[in-house]
This record gives sequence, structure tokens and C-alpha cells, in this order.
Amino acid sequence: MLAWILQDAGLQPGFLIGGVPENFGVSARLGKAPFFVIEADEYDTAFCDKRSKFVHYRPRTLLLNNLEYDHADIFPDLAAIETQFHHLVRTVPGIGQIIAHQPEAALERVLQRGLWSDLVRFGEGAPWQVTAGDNGAARFTHAGELLGETMLALAGAHNRMNALGALLAARHAGVTVQDGIAALGRFQGVARRLQVRGQVRGVTVQDDFAHHPTAIAATLEAVRDEMRGAGRLIAVFEPRSNTMKLGTMAARLAPSLQAADAVWCYTGGVSWNVAEALAPLGERLRVSADLHVLPTEVAAFAQANDRIVVMSNGGFGGIHQKLLDALAGGAAAQ
Repeated sequence: MLAWILQDAGLQPGFLIGGVPENFGVSARLGKAPFFVIEADEYDTAFCDKRSKFVHYRPRTLLLNNLEYDHADIFPDLAAIETQFHHLVRTVPGIGQIIAHQPEAALERVLQRGLWSDLVRFGEGAPWQVTAGDNGAARFTHAGELLGETMLALAGAHNRMNALGALLAARHAGVTVQDGIAALGRFQGVARRLQVRGQVRGVTVQDDFAHHPTAIAATLEAVRDEMRGAGRLIAVFEPRSNTMKLGTMAARLAPSLQAADAVWCYTGGVSWNVAEALAPLGERLRVSADLHVLPTEVAAFAQANDRIVVMSNGGFGGIHQKLLDALAGGAAAQ
């Protein structure tokens, strides 16, 4: 979103993004301006450098959306990740700006350890806010004053908040909020972020990169809200990340899937007991270790107006096309 706002303003930024924005068609480019947008996280730099990657970037503008425990193969606990974020904050110059989402307890602890730059807060209780209008549009306000509104290509409250953060970061680069809002209305979304892969027999298949419980819950809630009660929400999930494979988030997985009417979980490559961990889902749950059988089962269950949301941080064995093929096969059989 931020890269597109800068591009729409004629700034031609460079960027390195963990996804492919539809407006650009590529996930990285050098650009022609002094502005470079990078989607950063705390994962280690290299085998020979265990510092978090983002301590090397030295940003002028730092947008902090959230901070939770992840990457259990690298960090023992949340406190260890907070320390890396503290190091990141220390790299921002005095003339720089930190834009922080509130309320986020972990981010607050990071900022309390030291802050040497200008701070702008957004979110609940902050001057900068975004809400959903009656027509579903994102409405941006500052201190209660409406600044503008627009429809977003990405659904959900979390994406409205992402849009607000992008507006504020672009504002620090010299783009007016009004121009930023107009640009967001022309943003086409990102591949693998609730991307529609096809529709067969009235059943829509969507792909999403969600693999952390918080992201899974936000994704499903966004789809549920967008569906407005029409059809059923079917979640197809692969616990593929290192953190998931270790079972670190197993206890949080069932609550994150509560918004779904039915859940299929692929158990291939997982050593912990998925069925036991997801037992609170009751009769909504199906588990399978067979990527040939799973799409057929889901397709047989699905009916017109249903949404199938596939969530994985990998290719998931090409299951998206297998689902579409299975749905088409069911239509032919009928």
C-alpha cells in the first residue's frame, strides 16, 4: 500500500515486499527516488549473522504495526524479539519518525525502553483513526475530523488499519493524506492476500498467506464480514511455518479458526497431534494427510455461495487448482 501511494504521487520508489502487489506485478525493484519501502521482520540475517535483518536497514520512517511471538526456531520468547525491536528503534535518527499502532502492549514495552525520534500513534484511542462506513468504505479521521474515505481492495479491519499506517508513512515522505486516500482507492491488492483464484459452481476459492493464529483469525473475520451471511466459510489450512511445525502455536490454532463453518487441516509434515489440538472445533473439523483426497472432500462438501479460503505460507501442493478442478469435476458429474 505504501509503495503504491508513493508511486501514485509520482515519486517512483524502490521496494522489497513479501508479496506481489497487483499494481506493480513484481515484489521488488530499485526505483528512481531516494525513497525505498521495505517490508521487514525480526528473522535473523544469515547463518553467520544472527542479528535481525531489520537492524541493517536504518530507516528514516519506521511503521510498527504489531509485535507478537513467532519464529520459535530463532527466538526463545517474546522478550527476545522485543529486544531486537528495541535495537531497530535505536537505528532511527532523531530527524526520523516512528509510526506506532496502539494499543499494542509489546510495542509499548519496546518504546518505553527508549525513544529518540518523533512518534505518531494511530489506532484505538489515538488521534489518527480509521473506521468502516455503512457502505464498507474506509473512513479516515484525525481528532474526530473526517479526512476522506475510499473503498479498499483488501477486506477486513486489519487491512483498514494497514491502510492508515501507510497513509501516515507516506505523509512523512511528503504525500498529503488526501492524495494518499485517493491512491488507496486505486490500489488493486496483493497476490496471496485473499486473492480470488477462481469460482466454480458458485463456490469461490481464495488464497491467503496467513499462517500465524492472529493472521488466520483476522483473515477469516474479514471474509466473514465481506460475505454478509451469504453461504458458508470453509477454511483449508496447512501448518507449514517452522513455528507451526514445532507445535508452539497449537493451543491457539482452534480459537483462530472459530469464524469458519468447516475446517480442513492438512497434517503432512506435522509431528504433533493436530486432531487433538483442534478438537474444540467439534464436528466442523476434518484432518487429512492426503493432498489428493483433501480437495475432493472439500469440493464434495461445498455448495453455491460458499467461500473456500486456503491458508499457507507455502505452495500447499498446488491445492488451489486441485480444488477448482475438483469443483469442476463435480459439476460435470452432476
